[in-house]
Amino acid sequence: MSAIHRERVPGGGAVGQWWHELDDGRIQCDLCPRLCRLREGQRGFCFVRLRENGRIILDTYGRTSGLAIDPIEKKPLYHVRPGTTVLSFGTAGCNLACKFCQNWNISKSREIDALHVAAEPTQIAEIAVRHGCDSVAFTYNDPTIFAEYAIDSAIACHEVGIRAIAVSAGYISPEPRAQMYRHMDAANIDLKAFSEDFYWKLTGTHLAPVLETIAYVAQETDCFLELTTLVIPEHNDSPDELRRLTEWILAECGPDTPLHFSAFHPDWKMRDVPRTPLSTLRMAREIAMEAGLNYVYLGNVREPEAAATYCPACSAVVVERDGYRTPRIHVRDGACHRCGTSIAGVW
Repeated sequence: MSAIHRERVPGGGAVGQWWHELDDGRIQCDLCPRLCRLREGQRGFCFVRLRENGRIILDTYGRTSGLAIDPIEKKPLYHVRPGTTVLSFGTAGCNLACKFCQNWNISKSREIDALHVAAEPTQIAEIAVRHGCDSVAFTYNDPTIFAEYAIDSAIACHEVGIRAIAVSAGYISPEPRAQMYRHMDAANIDLKAFSEDFYWKLTGTHLAPVLETIAYVAQETDCFLELTTLVIPEHNDSPDELRRLTEWILAECGPDTPLHFSAFHPDWKMRDVPRTPLSTLRMAREIAMEAGLNYVYLGNVREPEAAATYCPACSAVVVERDGYRTPRIHVRDGACHRCGTSIAGVW
């Protein structure tokens, strides 16, 4: 569906997809596993999808909380066009309730008026081209909740040669999942933990749908996938859980799936939890590499050795990184410059 065919509503927004009427007169939103059931005038958990005139409206369509030009490494994506820039944008709201949210001023926003930048999908693509960006990233808050807007923007971007990237928690239902990721060139999905208890108590969601999304993207799409786990002391940092998490990734996504372990810093409703020790991150990386993952990185810390990309065959450094900078890239035609082994990614 092209952006120009999306049905719009007076005052802003667009008619949403993925909902149906219930026998009791309510409408069920089928976008994510929350399956919010709404009466006229009510908003879903995400706050940006509401029932109006007997249908679901996405009232953030065409409006963003701001635009920024970032290095693609900041998403983080290390194997997708390293050294290029990405136009980042998001909206407001979220369908998760993470107590450790580090974008809470956007994702927990209940002020639609905070979306002060009007940007139609074609305008987003034009801005990316104008500023020499290689891609556009749907980020800050989760693109799941503005999937129609993200899909239409991705289509507009592809028409002018710009890639589309989703940065998501992966909490989405099967039908919209298939439609959204069909239009994405790359994604970084958060695998926040490998425990149902963690997901329910700290995010208000469930683990299984996230695993289904990750496996689907890895196995059923051409979207290049990277994963991120925010390591939180005393919550998801046990060696046993980290081992099970990485073994699952190996089995379902394959050894060439890049995995980023990021350091937690106190925020939102978990300000009493300490920062992640570097020793814990190093342990997580060692566990993942011993499990058989070829590309494991550490984020939110300065650890050059754990930021570089190594050839899985000869161990040569094929991408050097300094923070978000990539001063040297030694990948030639998608392969190691030394031994010719293929390096997973979009080069």
